[in-house]
Amino acid sequence: MDFSLILFVLVVATGVIWALDRWAWAEARVRAAKAVAQAGGSEEAARRAAREPLYVEYARAFFPVILVVFVLRSFVVEPFRIPSGSMLPSLLVGDFILVNKFSYGIRLPIVNTKVLDLGAPARGDVAVFRFPRDESINYIKRVIGLPGDRIRYEGKRLYINGELVPQGQATAYTVQHNGEVLYEAARMTERLGGVEHAILVSATPDHSSREYIVPPGHYFVMGDNRDHSNDSRYWGFVPEENLVGKAFLIWFSWDSTAADPWFWQRIAFERIGTVIR
Repeated sequence: MDFSLILFVLVVATGVIWALDRWAWAEARVRAAKAVAQAGGSEEAARRAAREPLYVEYARAFFPVILVVFVLRSFVVEPFRIPSGSMLPSLLVGDFILVNKFSYGIRLPIVNTKVLDLGAPARGDVAVFRFPRDESINYIKRVIGLPGDRIRYEGKRLYINGELVPQGQATAYTVQHNGEVLYEAARMTERLGGVEHAILVSATPDHSSREYIVPPGHYFVMGDNRDHSNDSRYWGFVPEENLVGKAFLIWFSWDSTAADPWFWQRIAFERIGTVIR
Protein backbone atom coordinates (compact mmCIF):
# COMPACT_ATOMS: atom_id res chain seq x y z
CA MET A 1 0.00 0.00 0.00
CA ASP A 2 1.15 3.56 -0.77
CA PHE A 3 2.77 5.09 2.33
CA SER A 4 1.06 8.41 1.61
CA LEU A 5 -2.29 6.63 1.74
CA ILE A 6 -1.35 4.98 5.04
CA LEU A 7 -0.43 8.37 6.53
CA PHE A 8 -3.65 9.90 5.22
CA VAL A 9 -5.76 7.14 6.81
CA LEU A 10 -3.92 7.60 10.11
CA VAL A 11 -4.43 11.37 10.01
CA VAL A 12 -8.16 10.96 9.36
CA ALA A 13 -8.61 8.22 11.98
CA THR A 14 -6.72 9.98 14.79
CA GLY A 15 -8.26 13.34 13.86
CA VAL A 16 -11.82 11.97 13.95
CA ILE A 17 -11.22 10.27 17.30
CA TRP A 18 -9.68 13.44 18.76
CA ALA A 19 -12.57 15.61 17.47
CA LEU A 20 -15.29 13.26 18.70
CA ASP A 21 -13.68 13.12 22.13
CA ARG A 22 -13.29 16.90 22.32
CA TRP A 23 -16.86 17.69 21.28
CA ALA A 24 -18.85 14.71 22.61
CA TRP A 25 -17.12 11.90 24.46
CA ALA A 26 -15.24 13.99 27.04
CA GLU A 27 -18.43 15.75 28.12
CA ALA A 28 -20.24 12.42 28.31
CA ARG A 29 -17.50 11.05 30.60
CA VAL A 30 -17.81 14.08 32.89
CA ARG A 31 -21.57 13.55 33.12
CA ALA A 32 -21.07 9.86 33.86
CA ALA A 33 -18.57 10.64 36.63
CA LYS A 34 -20.98 13.13 38.20
CA ALA A 35 -23.77 10.57 38.05
CA VAL A 36 -21.60 8.00 39.82
CA ALA A 37 -20.71 10.50 42.54
CA GLN A 38 -24.36 11.59 43.02
CA ALA A 39 -25.41 7.95 43.29
CA GLY A 40 -23.04 7.51 46.21
CA GLY A 41 -20.31 5.75 44.28
CA SER A 42 -16.73 5.79 45.47
CA GLU A 43 -14.19 8.40 44.39
CA GLU A 44 -12.28 5.68 42.52
CA ALA A 45 -15.41 4.69 40.60
CA ALA A 46 -15.98 8.31 39.61
CA ARG A 47 -12.40 8.61 38.42
CA ARG A 48 -12.78 5.44 36.32
CA ALA A 49 -15.92 6.85 34.73
CA ALA A 50 -14.12 10.08 33.82
CA ARG A 51 -10.93 8.39 32.65
CA GLU A 52 -9.90 8.94 29.03
CA PRO A 53 -9.77 5.67 27.03
CA LEU A 54 -6.33 4.58 25.90
CA TYR A 55 -7.17 4.85 22.18
CA VAL A 56 -8.30 8.45 22.71
CA GLU A 57 -5.08 9.26 24.54
CA TYR A 58 -3.02 7.80 21.70
CA ALA A 59 -5.09 9.59 19.04
CA ARG A 60 -4.74 12.95 20.80
CA ALA A 61 -0.97 12.47 21.18
CA PHE A 62 -0.22 11.19 17.67
CA PHE A 63 -2.64 13.26 15.57
CA PRO A 64 -0.52 16.46 15.40
CA VAL A 65 2.68 14.48 14.81
CA ILE A 66 1.21 12.42 11.97
CA LEU A 67 -0.41 15.53 10.48
CA VAL A 68 2.89 17.42 10.40
CA VAL A 69 4.71 14.42 8.84
CA PHE A 70 1.95 14.02 6.25
CA VAL A 71 2.03 17.71 5.25
CA LEU A 72 5.85 17.89 5.09
CA ARG A 73 6.14 14.63 3.16
CA SER A 74 3.34 15.51 0.74
CA PHE A 75 4.20 19.12 -0.05
CA VAL A 76 7.73 20.00 1.10
CA VAL A 77 10.33 17.22 1.24
CA GLU A 78 10.32 13.42 1.12
CA PRO A 79 13.11 10.98 1.98
CA PHE A 80 14.11 8.13 -0.32
CA ARG A 81 16.76 5.42 -0.25
CA ILE A 82 18.85 4.51 -3.29
CA PRO A 83 18.31 0.74 -3.83
CA SER A 84 20.43 0.09 -6.94
CA GLY A 85 23.57 1.19 -8.74
CA SER A 86 21.86 2.73 -11.78
CA MET A 87 22.94 6.24 -10.73
CA LEU A 88 26.57 5.42 -9.97
CA PRO A 89 28.88 7.21 -9.44
CA SER A 90 26.63 10.17 -8.52
CA LEU A 91 24.46 8.19 -6.09
CA LEU A 92 25.58 5.05 -4.31
CA VAL A 93 23.58 2.07 -3.11
CA GLY A 94 22.62 2.94 0.47
CA ASP A 95 22.47 6.72 0.00
CA PHE A 96 19.47 8.28 1.75
CA ILE A 97 18.34 11.34 -0.14
CA LEU A 98 15.88 14.21 0.22
CA VAL A 99 13.55 15.18 -2.60
CA ASN A 100 12.06 18.64 -3.06
CA LYS A 101 8.33 18.00 -3.53
CA PHE A 102 7.41 21.46 -4.87
CA SER A 103 10.17 21.89 -7.50
CA TYR A 104 7.83 20.67 -10.23
CA GLY A 105 4.59 22.00 -8.76
CA ILE A 106 2.32 21.35 -5.78
CA ARG A 107 0.33 18.13 -6.11
CA LEU A 108 -2.47 16.75 -3.98
CA PRO A 109 -1.32 13.61 -2.16
CA ILE A 110 -2.85 10.23 -3.05
CA VAL A 111 -4.45 11.46 -6.32
CA ASN A 112 -1.24 13.25 -7.51
CA THR A 113 -3.21 16.05 -9.16
CA LYS A 114 -1.22 19.26 -9.71
CA VAL A 115 -2.89 22.28 -8.11
CA LEU A 116 -0.07 24.82 -8.43
CA ASP A 117 2.53 24.98 -11.20
CA LEU A 118 5.86 26.15 -9.74
CA GLY A 119 8.31 24.90 -12.35
CA ALA A 120 9.38 22.09 -14.64
CA PRO A 121 12.37 19.74 -14.81
CA ALA A 122 15.53 21.20 -16.28
CA ARG A 123 18.00 19.22 -18.32
CA GLY A 124 20.44 17.59 -15.90
CA ASP A 125 18.05 17.41 -12.92
CA VAL A 126 18.10 14.24 -10.84
CA ALA A 127 14.39 13.50 -10.62
CA VAL A 128 12.27 11.00 -8.71
CA PHE A 129 9.16 9.77 -10.50
CA ARG A 130 6.57 7.04 -10.39
CA PHE A 131 7.59 4.28 -12.82
CA PRO A 132 5.15 4.48 -15.76
CA ARG A 133 4.76 0.69 -15.98
CA ASP A 134 4.11 0.27 -12.24
CA GLU A 135 3.23 3.50 -10.45
CA SER A 136 3.63 1.89 -7.02
CA ILE A 137 7.43 1.97 -7.63
CA ASN A 138 9.54 5.13 -7.47
CA TYR A 139 12.50 5.51 -9.83
CA ILE A 140 15.33 8.03 -9.77
CA LYS A 141 17.12 9.05 -12.97
CA ARG A 142 18.69 12.10 -14.60
CA VAL A 143 16.56 14.22 -16.94
CA ILE A 144 18.16 14.11 -20.39
CA GLY A 145 15.43 15.10 -22.82
CA LEU A 146 12.75 17.79 -22.48
CA PRO A 147 9.47 17.88 -24.44
CA GLY A 148 10.22 18.23 -28.14
CA ASP A 149 13.88 17.17 -27.87
CA ARG A 150 15.49 14.71 -30.26
CA ILE A 151 17.67 12.28 -28.29
CA ARG A 152 20.18 9.82 -29.74
CA TYR A 153 22.47 7.49 -27.81
CA GLU A 154 24.98 5.81 -30.08
CA GLY A 155 28.44 4.40 -29.51
CA LYS A 156 28.19 5.23 -25.79
CA ARG A 157 27.80 8.93 -26.72
CA LEU A 158 24.78 11.13 -26.15
CA TYR A 159 23.40 13.51 -28.78
CA ILE A 160 20.71 16.08 -28.00
CA ASN A 161 19.02 17.78 -30.97
CA GLY A 162 21.89 16.67 -33.18
CA GLU A 163 24.64 18.04 -30.92
CA LEU A 164 27.15 15.77 -29.20
CA VAL A 165 27.17 16.18 -25.42
CA PRO A 166 30.80 16.81 -24.38
CA GLN A 167 32.56 14.29 -22.15
CA GLY A 168 35.71 14.60 -20.09
CA GLN A 169 38.70 12.27 -20.00
CA ALA A 170 37.98 8.72 -18.83
CA THR A 171 39.43 7.24 -15.65
CA ALA A 172 39.14 3.71 -14.25
CA TYR A 173 36.26 2.95 -11.86
CA THR A 174 35.64 -0.33 -10.03
CA VAL A 175 32.20 -1.39 -8.83
CA GLN A 176 32.39 -3.68 -5.79
CA HIS A 177 30.05 -5.52 -3.45
CA ASN A 178 31.16 -6.93 -0.09
CA GLY A 179 34.75 -6.46 -1.13
CA GLU A 180 34.35 -8.39 -4.40
CA VAL A 181 34.73 -6.75 -7.81
CA LEU A 182 31.50 -6.84 -9.83
CA TYR A 183 32.71 -5.05 -12.95
CA GLU A 184 35.08 -2.41 -14.24
CA ALA A 185 33.93 0.80 -15.90
CA ALA A 186 35.22 4.07 -17.26
CA ARG A 187 34.31 7.18 -15.26
CA MET A 188 34.05 10.50 -17.08
CA THR A 189 32.32 13.83 -16.70
CA GLU A 190 29.44 14.97 -18.87
CA ARG A 191 27.86 18.42 -19.15
CA LEU A 192 24.11 18.82 -19.63
CA GLY A 193 23.25 22.48 -19.90
CA GLY A 194 24.81 24.03 -16.82
CA VAL A 195 25.11 20.74 -14.93
CA GLU A 196 28.39 18.83 -14.92
CA HIS A 197 28.11 15.33 -13.51
CA ALA A 198 29.92 12.00 -13.66
CA ILE A 199 28.83 8.96 -15.67
CA LEU A 200 30.01 5.36 -15.95
CA VAL A 201 30.45 3.49 -19.23
CA SER A 202 31.29 -0.21 -19.38
CA ALA A 203 33.04 -2.14 -22.14
CA THR A 204 29.85 -3.93 -23.18
CA PRO A 205 27.94 -3.88 -26.48
CA ASP A 206 25.48 -1.01 -26.85
CA HIS A 207 22.03 -2.37 -27.69
CA SER A 208 20.15 0.89 -27.16
CA SER A 209 21.35 2.83 -30.23
CA ARG A 210 18.35 4.65 -31.71
CA GLU A 211 16.76 8.07 -31.87
CA TYR A 212 13.91 9.23 -29.62
CA ILE A 213 11.58 12.21 -30.05
CA VAL A 214 10.28 13.35 -26.67
CA PRO A 215 6.51 13.98 -26.92
CA PRO A 216 4.78 16.99 -25.29
CA GLY A 217 4.29 16.62 -21.54
CA HIS A 218 6.95 13.90 -21.25
CA TYR A 219 10.63 13.57 -20.34
CA PHE A 220 13.48 11.30 -21.39
CA VAL A 221 15.57 10.03 -18.47
CA MET A 222 18.73 7.97 -18.12
CA GLY A 223 20.83 6.58 -15.30
CA ASP A 224 24.37 7.88 -14.86
CA ASN A 225 25.57 4.27 -14.88
CA ARG A 226 24.76 4.07 -18.57
CA ASP A 227 25.23 0.33 -19.14
CA HIS A 228 23.51 -0.74 -15.90
CA SER A 229 20.36 1.35 -15.93
CA ASN A 230 16.77 0.49 -16.80
CA ASP A 231 15.60 3.82 -18.21
CA SER A 232 13.81 5.59 -21.07
CA ARG A 233 15.91 3.77 -23.65
CA TYR A 234 14.04 0.58 -22.78
CA TRP A 235 10.58 1.50 -21.46
CA GLY A 236 9.83 4.94 -22.86
CA PHE A 237 9.16 8.43 -21.55
CA VAL A 238 8.12 9.77 -18.15
CA PRO A 239 4.75 11.59 -18.19
CA GLU A 240 4.75 14.95 -16.42
CA GLU A 241 2.05 13.75 -14.02
CA ASN A 242 4.37 10.97 -12.77
CA LEU A 243 6.99 13.39 -11.45
CA VAL A 244 7.52 13.30 -7.67
CA GLY A 245 10.26 15.88 -7.18
CA LYS A 246 13.88 16.90 -7.56
CA ALA A 247 16.59 15.14 -5.51
CA PHE A 248 18.81 17.72 -3.84
CA LEU A 249 20.66 16.32 -0.80
CA ILE A 250 22.21 13.15 0.66
CA TRP A 251 21.25 13.28 4.34
CA PHE A 252 22.69 9.87 5.29
CA SER A 253 24.71 7.16 3.58
CA TRP A 254 25.26 3.56 4.57
CA ASP A 255 27.67 1.57 2.42
CA SER A 256 25.80 -1.69 1.91
CA THR A 257 28.53 -2.93 -0.47
CA ALA A 258 31.32 -2.82 2.13
CA ALA A 259 32.64 -5.92 3.88
CA ASP A 260 32.98 -4.24 7.32
CA PRO A 261 31.08 -6.22 9.97
CA TRP A 262 29.82 -3.36 12.16
CA PHE A 263 27.07 -0.88 11.29
CA TRP A 264 29.05 2.24 12.19
CA GLN A 265 31.94 1.10 10.03
CA ARG A 266 29.67 1.20 7.00
CA ILE A 267 28.45 4.76 7.55
CA ALA A 268 29.87 6.93 4.77
CA PHE A 269 30.28 10.10 6.81
CA GLU A 270 31.98 11.93 3.95
CA ARG A 271 28.79 11.69 1.85
CA ILE A 272 26.42 13.06 4.49
CA GLY A 273 25.32 16.55 3.51
CA THR A 274 26.44 16.18 -0.12
CA VAL A 275 24.44 18.29 -2.57
CA ILE A 276 23.16 16.23 -5.50
CA ARG A 277 24.16 17.60 -8.91
